[in-house]
Amino acid sequence: MVQLAPAAAMDEVTFRSDTVLSDVHLYTPNHRHLMVRLNSVGQPVFLSQFKLLWSQDSWTDSGAKGGDHRDIHTKEPPSAETSGTGSPPGSGHGNEGFSLQAGADTTGQEVAEAQLDEDGDLDVVRRPRAASDSSPAGPLRDKVHPMILAQEEDDDIVGEEAQGSPHDIIRIEHTMATPLEDVGKQVWRGALLLADYILFRQDLFRGCTALELGAGTGFASIIAATMARTVYCTDVGADLLAMCQRNIALNSHLAAAGGGVVKVKELDWLKDDLCTDPEVPFSWSQEEISDLYDHTTILLAAEVFYDDDLTDAVFKTLSRLAHRLKNACTAILSVEKRLNFTLRHLDVTCEAYDHFRSCLRALEQLRDGNLHFVVEPVEASFPQLLVYERIRQLELWKIVAEPVT
Repeated sequence: MVQLAPAAAMDEVTFRSDTVLSDVHLYTPNHRHLMVRLNSVGQPVFLSQFKLLWSQDSWTDSGAKGGDHRDIHTKEPPSAETSGTGSPPGSGHGNEGFSLQAGADTTGQEVAEAQLDEDGDLDVVRRPRAASDSSPAGPLRDKVHPMILAQEEDDDIVGEEAQGSPHDIIRIEHTMATPLEDVGKQVWRGALLLADYILFRQDLFRGCTALELGAGTGFASIIAATMARTVYCTDVGADLLAMCQRNIALNSHLAAAGGGVVKVKELDWLKDDLCTDPEVPFSWSQEEISDLYDHTTILLAAEVFYDDDLTDAVFKTLSRLAHRLKNACTAILSVEKRLNFTLRHLDVTCEAYDHFRSCLRALEQLRDGNLHFVVEPVEASFPQLLVYERIRQLELWKIVAEPVT
């Protein structure tokens, strides 16, 4: 939970040591925050706008393969001087290489000589952080954050964009920092990566029924609903599900344009059966359960692999659902490989990611006589239509559940 420093102004938020803050929100300037309310547990809720960068270049250029995919800041075609072949506009992959040795590279072009300081150490020339720099020394390096509206300009900006192209804007309510158990109330890069993949693979999602596990703010489900027939957006916790429902309502025009429907439901990975108690908010009706099992072909999950016990529960839920569905299904999982220094190892490790990979291997080796699971990584070379830093540690994995013949 966020606590304000005793002597600080209202816009100077100090985070306690037990809070978790998403990288998507980390670099957001304080004066751009729009706090819309407090949730039921007293956490500030903010409203952010995420703009879809629709452009011809975004669809035709697949981006640099396997590298550090930077943000796409413009809809203009890439300049030959700033973008190399296969790099998206603003990706920062063009003409940025520096050699530690003077001379020529393999193409015969000269490369920059290494600059050393007075002590003989390498003097790294950094790109400017802001586009306002009057004389930048190299390609611009803007801070990475979603557009956060200020209170006084909210109505004007939303009005202008609604008149222009409302289908380019996704509005999401979220928190800025939470305890670990409430991380679903934030927006994470893995959800944006999954959303990009959904937009890229419209053939896979068009007209389907999809289920998202651990949907959090509902970002990926909202994107999926622009193509899918029905999206079951699931998580646990009445406060989180209410926030998710509000985000679905804020973006209902996107789903309506494609004829899609989003249903926010409770799905607890630690329970075998779906909740059908009509007294419980976001419970399931028998008709919805029948539709789920009869028509679902896509399962989604993003950034839910941060705790070993929960990761085990996610994979058990995936397996259980795959066996109950009448049709063969495909699961798309988004994960970020997070590196942490631990005192136990006295080294940098990524234990949560390692456990995730071990669960993938166990699922692939599972033989129960009815289904077999094919696991493969998805190369993150598809177009980037949302503004975020597509770092090398972001990964997508595809699991196809097929009947044993």
